[in-house]
Amino acid sequence: MTLTIVVGVLALQGGFHEHLKLSRAAAALETGSTLLWHFIEVRTPAELSRCDALIIPGGESTTMSLVAVRSGLLEPLRDFVTVHRKPTWGTCAGLILLAESANRTKKGGQELIGGLSVRVNRNHFGRQTESFEADLDLPFLAQVDGDLVDEMKKPFRAIFIRAPVVEEVLTVTQREHLDDASNEDTVVAPNRAPADVAAEKQIAQPVEIMATLVARRVNTAETSKQNSEGHESREIIAVRQGNVFGTSFHPELTKDARIHVWWLQQVKMYFEAVGKFNTHPGGL
Repeated sequence: MTLTIVVGVLALQGGFHEHLKLSRAAAALETGSTLLWHFIEVRTPAELSRCDALIIPGGESTTMSLVAVRSGLLEPLRDFVTVHRKPTWGTCAGLILLAESANRTKKGGQELIGGLSVRVNRNHFGRQTESFEADLDLPFLAQVDGDLVDEMKKPFRAIFIRAPVVEEVLTVTQREHLDDASNEDTVVAPNRAPADVAAEKQIAQPVEIMATLVARRVNTAETSKQNSEGHESREIIAVRQGNVFGTSFHPELTKDARIHVWWLQQVKMYFEAVGKFNTHPGGL
């Protein structure tokens, strides 16, 4: 029996079309799988309920948050990511929304979904005029099976546009006792209890640092100390916690589908492991 995995791309604002295009290209590159992939735009709770996995694109995180609230989608998104813990990937603005805490954010102007036990610093790399590209070494791409093994070893040309950075990885204890709510420029995602043992297991996973970038500016005492001691300061630009993944940069704005290929394989492996699909046998 052939099963279909439905991947939604949040289509409230931002680069959702580009994600859909690269996701379909990535699915076409997968070989030897008995699964079918179906990709849809998500704007309503009903559309989200059809999804097994979700991509939150780059764009304006504040705008996405406001539209999600007005369309009644924010709480279903929180349920999807933090309660039912379905596979989710956020890029740039998506990373901000998935963070448990975000700095440089006015209270009342930004809501977070949560799901990644990190604190992010919004627009860390500056204004849009300070956008840049960088070649990244991404060892996790070597995990991809199939005919693309050699291709996966090449550097990934990443695009950073008003990108956030992961300022701090939070421990479970830190997450449970976040006091950021007292800071005027910091917002915190609400706590949500996992729906079942499978979700609880994913949430309990430690945060993995998946990619870093040499620091482009000295803006903290710790960075200054590292530089004075001759150490190369690096900033965290990609993290994973269980089946939730976030990147500071925009893979969707390139023609390189390798990260999408890797992520789809991670989604497939997750559902094979838990044996629980929200899918339609034989297609849709």
